[in-house]
Amino acid sequence: MMNLIKLLLLLVTSLTLCLFSSYSAEMPPASKPDKELTEEEADLRIGSLKKDVSELEAKLATEKEKYSKVKQEIADAEKSLRDCDKALLDMLSATQADIDAFRKKLGEIRSRVRQMQTLSNDQLADKRSDVEKLEYDLNQLRRNKISLMEEFYQPIIDLAREIKGLYREKKITTYTVRPWATSRDCLWNIAGRPEILGDPNQWPKIWQANRDEIRNPDIIFPGQILELPQKGAMDAEAKKLERQYYRDKRESMEAQTGADDTGNGTN
Repeated sequence: MMNLIKLLLLLVTSLTLCLFSSYSAEMPPASKPDKELTEEEADLRIGSLKKDVSELEAKLATEKEKYSKVKQEIADAEKSLRDCDKALLDMLSATQADIDAFRKKLGEIRSRVRQMQTLSNDQLADKRSDVEKLEYDLNQLRRNKISLMEEFYQPIIDLAREIKGLYREKKITTYTVRPWATSRDCLWNIAGRPEILGDPNQWPKIWQANRDEIRNPDIIFPGQILELPQKGAMDAEAKKLERQYYRDKRESMEAQTGADDTGNGTN
């Protein structure tokens, strides 16, 4: 009887130890190789991996659903864009080929402008006709309704401003007086020439620059070479010369009138 009891106690102890060991097993560290795992540790690692796979599959399914929605949204947006493009072409009475040709022509004009911007002032002055051709070509494009598209509208405005900036006047530093009979050259007319000062009222500036050559601004001679001042407002010295000229002119006329009156009196 005692042996049977001892045997039962031994059996209960063994079962308790087995149960305790199965419940006390912990997840092995990730650095531990699979070959070194106990059966309990292997079961825990496999269970953990199965859980991770299940979570990833669920996440993948969610992302696939999102992808399908985004893909459909893109397809809808592309269709809407095609519809808008078609409506725009109908409004402009143009085809896609027309727009491509317009874009190419505008690019050619832009390239020519960039080339001319590398030239010097004198070179640009000699190429005035080329600048005018650029401006004409751009204006022809602006008459096309395609120019109202957002892609072209502001670039065309900017390009027109750049073309305006290409106009240059040939810098003239001297002028040779020509005969009055053929040219009507006087300081007033010379100052009024667009390529010189562009304002006849600025004739005193030419007189100021040539005081050694011109004693009386009313008298210049064919063949005289005059130094030309730069364009711009008259400075104080030129204005002083102008006042002096008109003061001397008035005094001369008054003196002449007085002499005439004296002569009439003695008669």
